[in-house]
Amino acid sequence: MKKKVKAKKIDQPLQMSEISFWIDHYEDIFSDFDSRPYSQRSLSDDFLAEAKKISRERPSGTIELTFQVPTKIHRHKTETIIKKRLHEHFKRHHLLIKQETTKVRNKGFLLTGIGILFMFISTLLANLESKTFLTNFIFVLLEPSGWFMGWIGLEQIFYHTKQKQSDLDFYEKMSKCKIKFVSHLKSTRNHIK
Repeated sequence: MKKKVKAKKIDQPLQMSEISFWIDHYEDIFSDFDSRPYSQRSLSDDFLAEAKKISRERPSGTIELTFQVPTKIHRHKTETIIKKRLHEHFKRHHLLIKQETTKVRNKGFLLTGIGILFMFISTLLANLESKTFLTNFIFVLLEPSGWFMGWIGLEQIFYHTKQKQSDLDFYEKMSKCKIKFVSHLKSTRNHIK
């Protein structure tokens, strides 16, 4: 079941670093399929997707994440738990993606290094004056392997780490964000879908 998470448009220049959501219930922030308490609950994919989309438009620096909730459900104690859960989620995912990116980059450097080593050995074999069947076979085996491993390694370093960069940037911004909840009267709210 897809939730509608509504984002508020911010037109004032002083609020360019604000991401603002209208929510009808605190549950709008969390997954429908997770019945755990707010302190452990998974975040909604819709909420995360909308937050990522809006955060791309915001300048780097401190972001303020604002949830506008109906006055009748506004609970300070619950909001404190939710703030803590959000910060834990953002910090944890930032660390996980950073570790994964480092692992992929290191693997890429290793593969590139092995590829260069194979090409160096095949060059040495190609320049031998007396060649045997075995040296020819090793040359034939190492030369394409070297190119292949080199290209795969470079792909890991440049392509795969770049794919993760937008998620890394998002979680870095959000792990440092300020989170606040403000009350609103349902009849006066103005939102976009």
